[in-house]
Amino acid sequence: MTKGKKPDELIDDDGALTVLKRLAKQRKESIEQFTIGNRPEKAEEEKRELVIVESFLPAQMSREEIMKIAEAKKAELGITDKTKFGQLMGAVSKETKGAADGNLVKEVVESLLN
Repeated sequence: MTKGKKPDELIDDDGALTVLKRLAKQRKESIEQFTIGNRPEKAEEEKRELVIVESFLPAQMSREEIMKIAEAKKAELGITDKTKFGQLMGAVSKETKGAADGNLVKEVVESLLN
């Protein structure tokens, strides 16, 4: 699950967070697919697993917290239009240091530039 590591090698905290985030994302996707496929019992099983995985992850930032960071970075970088979306997205992602859901960061950045 972590690149360049053998199964018996230990990983650092950042590596562990990467693995946990990946597991959480997989659970969310599975819940969605099981719900679409009318398999509520499997979706419930995935939801229970997601609760456990998320208990090991740091608390995620709220939309409002992300918005404050995004607005500050937009002003700091002098970004005025959509052509600098990638630059702003990267700056906000770096500032949130994994404490914010990437999809939510993208939504906030898009809303600022629209």
